[in-house]
Amino acid sequence: MIARSFLMSLVLALAAGSASAQAPAKAPPSPEPPPPPPDVSGDSDLAPQVTIIRRDQQVIEEVRIKGELRYIRVTPAHGRPYYLFPDVNGATYIRRDSLDSSLKVPLWVLFSF
Repeated sequence: MIARSFLMSLVLALAAGSASAQAPAKAPPSPEPPPPPPDVSGDSDLAPQVTIIRRDQQVIEEVRIKGELRYIRVTPAHGRPYYLFPDVNGATYIRRDSLDSSLKVPLWVLFSF
């Protein structure tokens, strides 16, 4: 009885070993990747044009894309830089402290345990 179970386990071990020793089937070759998109870095209209104006107390940088004024960065001699964005009409400017235009919700701690 012991010899029979030993023989059966030996046969199963050999069968499992031979099944795992088989070479895996070859996968079909992958298709060629698509060509890269045309290079837009050479397009001078899409590159921002920066005009730097230096004054005694501040540095003004005007950024234009396709000839349209996008924003002005003002860096005073003493203090933090700020940005001026033209209004929809282009007649007035909106002042912001950063280029981030997302809404920031205050996160106050009301209760703590």
